[in-house]
Amino acid sequence: MSTKNYSFLPGKIYRQPTHFGPQAGPRQGPDGRLFDEENKEWPKQTDWIVNFLSNEDQLAALCPEGFSLVGEPVVTVSLTDMRGIPWLAGRGYKMLGVSFNAYFEGKEDKAMGPLLTVLWENLADPIASGREEIGFSKVYCELPDPWEFDGTTRFAASWLGFTFFNMELTDMKPIPVAEPAAPDVPEGVELGLLHYRYMPKVGEFGTADASYPVITPAANPNVKVTEMFAGKGTIKFHKTRWEDMPTQYHIVSGLAALEIKEYRGAMIRHYSGSKDLSDQRILR
Repeated sequence: MSTKNYSFLPGKIYRQPTHFGPQAGPRQGPDGRLFDEENKEWPKQTDWIVNFLSNEDQLAALCPEGFSLVGEPVVTVSLTDMRGIPWLAGRGYKMLGVSFNAYFEGKEDKAMGPLLTVLWENLADPIASGREEIGFSKVYCELPDPWEFDGTTRFAASWLGFTFFNMELTDMKPIPVAEPAAPDVPEGVELGLLHYRYMPKVGEFGTADASYPVITPAANPNVKVTEMFAGKGTIKFHKTRWEDMPTQYHIVSGLAALEIKEYRGAMIRHYSGSKDLSDQRILR
């Protein structure tokens, strides 16, 4: 009987199943190379964004330990279409995210930026790599192409045919392409996209294998914005039963319950370039 087993190669990225060796993905090509050169121009991306003023107490209840709200309780709902992704050999996918500005203070680190509460994607591969490797709160849904008619752009998101989200953008007018104004940040506070990583421990339900905040540093020099539009927008998360979305109804119902006091405008942004997010790090 053979007793030869495989071992893990140091410095290589593995995800389940590990039996067949390291796995290619955003931060590791099939030959171990990075996609630094390709990421300077690709993918080509479009964001559709709607902002609304919500309820401070409701948003505070979504903050993990160590996090607090910053500024007005404004929620940002963004849908992104990415095409020509280098690590997918030119293929693409879509994302739907919900965030609001937050501040983190730990024993060693201080950070500020959007806290990403959930990110839906319509492809399993970025969900698996994003959850396991860098701690994004990713789940799956169906995100068909938008449809445009009579000056209105409409989107829908669904899970196995059940529509749980709609977005509409109207009166979109071109605006000058400009860098966003730099926020007033206290000394020693890092800017970036904030997340909370949680992985359950096998056989001990209610116990975590991993549970900690992480940050995507804001710097991304490869991004080049080519066009921007501003206008009006609305969103709706539909109240959802367990029967409609057995594993996600609590997420959608929680978002549907958020108060919309007033809408704070909408935006469309066309841009190119990316980074592989290998600069992601734990906040302590």
